[in-house]
This record gives sequence, C-alpha cells and structure tokens, in this order.
Amino acid sequence: MNFVIDGIRYHVDCWGKGKPLVLLHGFTGNSTGWREFHPFWASNRSVFAVDIVGHGQTESPDDVSFYTVEKSAEHLKELFQHLNISKADVLGYSMGGRLALTFALKHQHLVDRLILESATPGLRTENERIIRRANDLKLAHMILEKGVFHFVDYWENIPMFDSQKALPMDKRNRIREQRLHNDPKGLSNSLMGMGTGSQPSWWEDLAKLSLNVLLITGELDKKFCEIADRMTASLPNCEWQKVKNCGHAIHVEKPEKFGTIVEEFLFSRMNK
Repeated sequence: MNFVIDGIRYHVDCWGKGKPLVLLHGFTGNSTGWREFHPFWASNRSVFAVDIVGHGQTESPDDVSFYTVEKSAEHLKELFQHLNISKADVLGYSMGGRLALTFALKHQHLVDRLILESATPGLRTENERIIRRANDLKLAHMILEKGVFHFVDYWENIPMFDSQKALPMDKRNRIREQRLHNDPKGLSNSLMGMGTGSQPSWWEDLAKLSLNVLLITGELDKKFCEIADRMTASLPNCEWQKVKNCGHAIHVEKPEKFGTIVEEFLFSRMNK
C-alpha cells in the first residue's frame, strides 16, 4: 500500500489480520526484511511494515529536513491515521528502533507495547553528537561520490556486522541485493538527517514511558548490550532479552529465536 504524506509517497507492506503491529527496519533495510516472520504473526496480527523515508519503495526527497527522526515520527503518526490505527504495538530495529522510541515518546497514546532491537536513545553529549555527525557526513559523501555498491562493500565489513559472516551465503546474498537496491540519495540524506548524531538525546525522557518495553540485543554486540543495560535502569516497565551467539541484527541471524521472543512478549498472559 502507498500513501502520500507531506508530498512524499510512503510504502507499507501489509499482511495478516488482528491487532496492529508496526515494523520499522534499520538503515539500508526495507520492509521486505520482515517477510520471513509471516508465519509468526499473520494469523493473529495486522502487520504493517513501513519503508522509512529514503529506503525501499518510499520516496527519497532532496530536502534533508524530511529525514529527521522527529519529522519521521510525525509522518508515522499520519500513517497511523491513513491505516485507521488507533493504537499499535511497535517494533523497531536499530535506526527503526530510534524512530520507534521517538514515536512512543511523542505519541505514547498511540503505542501499546514497544519492542526495541539493538536500539539507542541517542548520544548523551553534544560533543559526542558533533563527532558522530562528522563521521556520518563522510559516509553520506562516500555514497554519493562512490556509489551504493562501494558503500555496501564498506558497510558489510564494519565490526558491528562481523557475526553475519557466519550466515549461509544465500542469505548473505539476499541481504546484499536488498541493500544494493537503495537510492544513493535516500541513504545519504538518511545518514545526515536521521543519523544518531543528528537526533536529540532521549536518555532523560525514558522515565516518561509508562508502557511495556522489550529490549532485545545480541550478546556479541557488546556496545548495544551496554546501552540496553543502562536503558533498563531508566525505563519503568522494561524487559531485556540478550540472545546468545548473536550480533547486532538478531532478526536476521536468529529469526526463529527472535520471532519466539517477540511472540511471547506480545501474546503472553503476563503482558495482556
């Protein structure tokens, strides 16, 4: 399904029937990355997998201001209206997790349960944000100057994704092909507009979230395990699941385990 918001065509992959579940992918991803979870949720969930601005079949506007995490959260609110969603469970991975958290903080009345996979509330200090913005700007220029193929070669080999090298080659190739189909302008603008250094720090706001939150990290991803550990101290109603022998992208590396964790959180008697 496609919807026009602020002059931008957004694409949403929809399936299933039941209570709404909104899925938000990570940087260089798109809605197709969630399709292997059809068996988990199709029978009792209306699933809405969104292509975030600059990714997938959603358009890539020239104006970087359309890519900020706060603007994207407002666009997501409008998508809820188009989809007739009054309240939904929201699951976000990495960049999508930062968007999901922002959305929950801005529009808590629209979110029932929040699931954050390898996500952060942002960088605490302005100095950290300045350094990160400079690094993201270099990567954004790399994409435009050297192309998506060169960037994907680089991106696949950053330490955060080392554990994915153990995946079967056919799966690695599918992930690579999906990344290569991105619009270079969309990826570049996304880095500049929605990079971690460009968003506000939400650390001081975590205590305001009264809803149930599930944090999922891979035990090999030490950085995001440390972040999740700190987040649990601030979130009033938080559960943290650390998945063994897994890195940053749990839903990619351990899909069955990930699907089970999410299913138990969403459907267990304790959380109803």
